[in-house]
Amino acid sequence: MDSSYLIIGLSLSVLISYAFDLLSSRFKMPSVILLLALGMLTRQVTEYLGVQIPYVAPTLSTLGTLGLILIVLEGGLDIEIQSAQFGLLRRTALTALSSLVFTTLLLAGMLFLLLEETFYRCLINALPFAVISRTVAVPGAQNLSERQREFGLYEATFSDIMGVMLFNFVLLAQSSSVLGATLVFARDTLLISLVSILCCLGLLYLISRINHTVKFLPIISVLLLVYAIAQVYQMSSLLIILVFGLFLNNTELFIRGRLDQIFKNDLFEKELDQLKNLTAEGGFVIRTFFFLLFGYAANLSTLIDLDAIIVSVLFVGTILGVRYVSLRVALDGPLKPLLWVAPRGLVTILLYLNIPEPLRLTGFREGVLMLTVVLSAMVMMGGLISHKPTTAE
Repeated sequence: MDSSYLIIGLSLSVLISYAFDLLSSRFKMPSVILLLALGMLTRQVTEYLGVQIPYVAPTLSTLGTLGLILIVLEGGLDIEIQSAQFGLLRRTALTALSSLVFTTLLLAGMLFLLLEETFYRCLINALPFAVISRTVAVPGAQNLSERQREFGLYEATFSDIMGVMLFNFVLLAQSSSVLGATLVFARDTLLISLVSILCCLGLLYLISRINHTVKFLPIISVLLLVYAIAQVYQMSSLLIILVFGLFLNNTELFIRGRLDQIFKNDLFEKELDQLKNLTAEGGFVIRTFFFLLFGYAANLSTLIDLDAIIVSVLFVGTILGVRYVSLRVALDGPLKPLLWVAPRGLVTILLYLNIPEPLRLTGFREGVLMLTVVLSAMVMMGGLISHKPTTAE
């Protein structure tokens, strides 16, 4: 293929995705739906022209991992640790965790009754569907009141991180007892927390000493390297990314006195916005191609499978039921439209694709993954469109 056509295709993809983002903010339609539809349309066009895009599966997995890293980093850079925020952070973390656990158990129970597989296999297959997608939820949350928007932002961030950690824990439990898996998980978490702190100090020192015009890309590359090494050893590598983001956005809490002179914290705080912009724009590009490729890889015939549609509707109904209960406990006042902001997206897709082949459910319909992502996004869209803001909001 001529490189000019490739450049044209990539450029048009980003521009169209940007247009979708603008339309999304105006019409409250999640851009993920439009990107998936564009990916499906692209496949029909390429098949008609006799063109095939190579290496779709490995590219999708790589883009998903990069997107997940940038999602968590962006989330960490958005969280401000202040005494006034402790209550909110605690409530959102507990809400995210309780929703993850109860949604996973209910969905696993449903699969257990429908497919008569072992409960463990049902559990590992259900868990990805319990994770809220920050990439889809945050744009939708911009239409909420400030109180609900802040709650939704933190909840989605915690859901992504806890979902991945819980997924790794459940996989770990396959090869050992629950107690053994818990001890190994706790040990790895403590170790990775220590490594995270050391990495944060080292990277912050580098940032304060680098005078080159290219400053943050090498830092992000080091972060990706540490993440990949931790992932090889099956440790909670996302914790490194989260701690790094939290550390950089709250350096005034950790870097004081003499340390402030060593790390030149005042200079870094002026450049923090550059890192946030770089992370946000990098994440936007990665998400664009991830959802386009996922739509391209979808088999259209699986999306009109009646069994897949029924299971997807049951999944979304269960997700909303658990969400209603968890929000009722965590929040005072009206729950809508935050109740509807529970979309599934990149993390759900990535975790499901990373389920080992021996643990896949044989009777599980292929279209359930795509349909659940689309249905949950449509529910969010409908809830946001139908909501009429009050004067208090």
